[in-house]
Amino acid sequence: MSLLDTFTLVAFPYVAVFVFAIGTFQRYRKKGFTVSSLSSQFLEGRTLFWGSIPFHFGILALFFGHLIALLIPRAVLAWNGQPLRMLILEVSGLGFGLATLIGLSALVVRRLTNPRIRAVTTKMDVAIELLLLGQVILGVWIAVGFRWGSSWFAATLTPYLWSLAAFSPDISDLTGMSWVIKLHVIGAFAILFMIPFTRLVHMIVAPLNYLVRPYQQVIWNWNRRKVRAVEGGWAQAAGQSGTHGQS
Repeated sequence: MSLLDTFTLVAFPYVAVFVFAIGTFQRYRKKGFTVSSLSSQFLEGRTLFWGSIPFHFGILALFFGHLIALLIPRAVLAWNGQPLRMLILEVSGLGFGLATLIGLSALVVRRLTNPRIRAVTTKMDVAIELLLLGQVILGVWIAVGFRWGSSWFAATLTPYLWSLAAFSPDISDLTGMSWVIKLHVIGAFAILFMIPFTRLVHMIVAPLNYLVRPYQQVIWNWNRRKVRAVEGGWAQAAGQSGTHGQS
């Protein structure tokens, strides 16, 4: 066990969880209004739609897939005892990973190339999106290059994570694994560490009531193209619309 492994796989995870818990609590308590995704849909919607949909569906499926392997590893291993079922699980995971990668890539390109989005983009926005992109790339790499990840996750990574939760860290099985897998683990804790300082903090106030409430229709009172046009301007478009509305 090297000093680097001890720091990245033992010390850093505890620091990340502590910063996430305290930082998120403080941000919600002192700056509750900023605990939001700070949506930029008003500034640009088409690329956002095609990026956001596959990203969110993919990332949620991957999150719950990892969570299931963490909470009921024996059930996952039993499922994988039949080769066809394991293949279905692996292909599904890869599919969701690719969907997440495609959607996130579109969102990153949108943020870096659209002038209106760049105007409201912070350094932390860029940092967290690039970190997420790197994490997803590593995940797809692992799915392709290190087969049957659902089984060795349940058999190796789950005991490691539970050992951290029990404050009795055991990284003996993890230290011998590829640096790609180690980076993926470290990347997960790095994202957790950064959540309180980025718009990702909105995940703690996910609008789950949207799933059961009646649908809501949004009606624009202004010309969307004029409002979103870089050379136009909000005041000009709104003024023209107001003039037409009064005539």
